[in-house]
Amino acid sequence: DIPSHLDDLPPTMLKKDYANLPIMNSVDDVVKRLLSLEMASQKEKMKVKIQQLVEKVRRSPNDNGSFELLSVPFTVAILTARIRTLEEHLQRHPKDKRNRRCMLMDLDRRRKMLGYLRRVNYGTFENTCKQLDIQYSPPQPYARHVTKRWLVKKALCIKVFQEKRKLKANERLKQKRGWQARARAAQQQQE
Repeated sequence: DIPSHLDDLPPTMLKKDYANLPIMNSVDDVVKRLLSLEMASQKEKMKVKIQQLVEKVRRSPNDNGSFELLSVPFTVAILTARIRTLEEHLQRHPKDKRNRRCMLMDLDRRRKMLGYLRRVNYGTFENTCKQLDIQYSPPQPYARHVTKRWLVKKALCIKVFQEKRKLKANERLKQKRGWQARARAAQQQQE
């Protein structure tokens, strides 16, 4: 029922520690199944998901995210793996509020990271979204809910601002007249 985001993994794929051992070719199918990802812990499955998504974002085989812009796609890949794992968990356990909150926080962090990447390097942003199968929608501009109280407060603030401006204008005019009087006095002394 629940979609798994381990894209190209057959259920009999062995854990990373046992995959390259030569003895695994001669082991019984039951042992292989016990050492496969199907029987792995959630942490081990998560590591494989993260590794898969990071491989999709990686530009070259020796690219480890050392360049500052490349670390953002790697972080987005890690967050995407966590989000997808939590989505699967929440489908099975819909009342788990703590993990729902963690997922929402990860979604928010990923949205912020993608927004930054979109502003700084649009090509990398597009590639990351395409490789990770993410649909990014920019946040809506902030719109204040207009209430009668807010309108009255705004009108009062505007009135106070205008009165303050008038007082400052009078003070500036007095200062300007003082400067002009001093300038005339200095000019008369020079003559």
